[in-house]
Amino acid sequence: MTPPTAPATLERSESLDLFDAVGDTITELVATHKSRREHWYFQDFVPWEAGRNFRDEPWDESQCTLAPEVRTALVLNLLTEDNLPYYHARLATAFPPDSPMADWSGLWTAEEGQHAIAMRCYLLASRNCDPRGLENDRMVTVQRGWKNDFVDPIEVFVYTSAQELATRISHRNAGVLADDPVAYELMSRVAADENHHFMFYRGVVTAMLEQNPSLVLDAMVTVFEGFEMPGTGIPKYLRRAIAMAKAGVYNLRIHADKVVSPLMRDWRIGDLTDLTPAGAEAQEKLMAMPDKLLEAAEHFERRVGILPKLA
Repeated sequence: MTPPTAPATLERSESLDLFDAVGDTITELVATHKSRREHWYFQDFVPWEAGRNFRDEPWDESQCTLAPEVRTALVLNLLTEDNLPYYHARLATAFPPDSPMADWSGLWTAEEGQHAIAMRCYLLASRNCDPRGLENDRMVTVQRGWKNDFVDPIEVFVYTSAQELATRISHRNAGVLADDPVAYELMSRVAADENHHFMFYRGVVTAMLEQNPSLVLDAMVTVFEGFEMPGTGIPKYLRRAIAMAKAGVYNLRIHADKVVSPLMRDWRIGDLTDLTPAGAEAQEKLMAMPDKLLEAAEHFERRVGILPKLA
């Protein structure tokens, strides 16, 4: 992974000026998050009583209690969470070290860290994954790391808004499809965390839009046109992602209906006025994106022979 731009080398830009302008809002959003989120303990959600020694009783797929597509979704989501060190590095180095984001990046990382611990413990205790295969894939995933090209502060906040919302939906749907009350409760708790994080990032973008809508809209186009979930370096990612799409855990239709369209509404993109010509052009592109995504979703569904399940 190419090291992210260090804070000391961040050039003064219009985007960084906008970030500074919403500093008080960021501080308020961090305080709101701390007061709103209920802390939880992963050990309370793991079926420890089901656990056995893998050395004495080697794993076999016949021991699994979840459907294959659900196991695939949980493992892919878990491996995505495993790359947290890279996400922290990206977030922590995208802003000056004395900014309000320093407090948030540490808090966010601490909360996110429990997700992989909880999911891994559940899968191992319930024997719903190949333990050796999971560890081999974790090693490959973390060695490959994760990198995106978003250095602009606005792009970082837009991307994290969409990514956290998408992750919330993916975790929740995996828990619903599991048909297991333990998995459902655990994944609901993880999804609730992702929702709190989503509300923070969405709030920052909302504040930025109030200050300089044209600049923010241009960044949004860049992010949404090239949006990818942060798991593409995971072994067998494409095959696993297609399985999740077929199962209705996460796919293009869900992305359009439950991520892009709601964000367009939440940020009131279509109602923004007093835009520069470039901002107006970006607004038009953004408003057309949900329909374009749905067209792509229909093409994908026809190609692989699936229908949407969860929404």
